[in-house]
Parts: sequence; structure tokens; C-alpha cells
Amino acid sequence: MTLRVVVADDQRAVRDGLAMLVGLCDGIEVVGTASDGAAAVALVAELAPDVVLMDLRMPELDGVQATRQITGSSAARVVVLTTYADDESVFPALRAGAAGYLTKDASAEEIEAAIRAVHRGQTWLDPVVQARLVSALGDAVPNESARPLPGSLTPREVEVLTLIGEGLSNREIGERLVLGQATVKTHVNRIFAKTGVQSRAQAVRYAISNGLAGSGTGA
Repeated sequence: MTLRVVVADDQRAVRDGLAMLVGLCDGIEVVGTASDGAAAVALVAELAPDVVLMDLRMPELDGVQATRQITGSSAARVVVLTTYADDESVFPALRAGAAGYLTKDASAEEIEAAIRAVHRGQTWLDPVVQARLVSALGDAVPNESARPLPGSLTPREVEVLTLIGEGLSNREIGERLVLGQATVKTHVNRIFAKTGVQSRAQAVRYAISNGLAGSGTGA
């Protein structure tokens, strides 16, 4: 099955370069490009891509607002690809529903890996972004051990949720915690039910907002 991608960036050279780079990946097709957020939203509605590579700073409709509209109205997964990795860029994008976040110095291999990972339902965060999250959480939650478990989760469910936040698949979580995949799936379903999230991307945001985070970038 061919993975369908839309590229959104207001700089034509960057947009065309990304479209060419991504289009060279086996099994991935760039089905459209957009020069601003509003055009990206319209293309997603028209073409129903699997993944959107989204710049943040764009005219008409910025990447955060476009991401919120896309994730709220379609099954497309969004990978932010931007120059910026500051808190004012990272956190709004993740809250808007982005499943991946890369900076524009990412390699072609990292971009391809991020596209494939988010399409599988995982998260993919640039190491710089991971470092910002860990730092922010450290500042916001100085005494994590004193916090009650969020959402009435059990300690094991918190472990699973933390690993979801690292972008691990159910199989990888099972390997890490020495659990069968059926058991992991049961834990994930219970986490979703207790916290009210409906996707792994939402689970990541829930983990972040409750002081849970890992140090991986996803795989």
C-alpha cells in the first residue's frame, strides 16, 4: 500500500525540495503541496492523505491552527517540520494534535522514519524537542513522586503510558516490560478508557500534561 503525503510550507524552494525528497522514498507518494495552512486543510479534505508534513510559520492559517483542523476532521497524521524548537512552538503544536515534530536540520532518513512511524500510530519527536519537554516537565513538576497517579491509573498503566509517550509500539512496550502483546493491549485500552483519550497522539499529550515523559524519539 502506498503511503500518501501532503507537504505544507510557505517557502517554494523548501516545499519543492521536501516533495522531491519524500517522493523518492519507496512506497511513499507526495499527492499534493500547499503554500499555507488554509491550502493544507483544503488539500487534506480533497485528497485524504495519510500524513501531512507541516511547517508552522505560514500566512493565512498557521501550522498550529491547520494541524488542529486537520486532526479534528480527518484521519491524517501530522508531522511538524519547522525551524523552531522553542516552547512557544513545540507545545501548541503537540496540543493541536501533531504526532511528530522535527526541525529542518533533520536528515532525509529521519523525515522518512517520522512519516512511517506516525502512520503506524506512533509518535516521533526530534531529540531537541524531547530535551525541551523533559526540561519543561522538570521545571513544572519538581516533586513528581508526591503526585497522585493521573486518571486513577495503576502503576503498571502509568509505565505503559510513559512508554507510549516515548513513541513505542505495543510490541516494543511488551519487550521493554516483559509483557505479552495481548496484556499490553489490555493496558492501553484501559488507559484510553480511564483518561478519555482516543488516540496514541492524545495519550502522548495526556502524558505530557501529567508530568510523564520518556527520552526516546520513537521508532
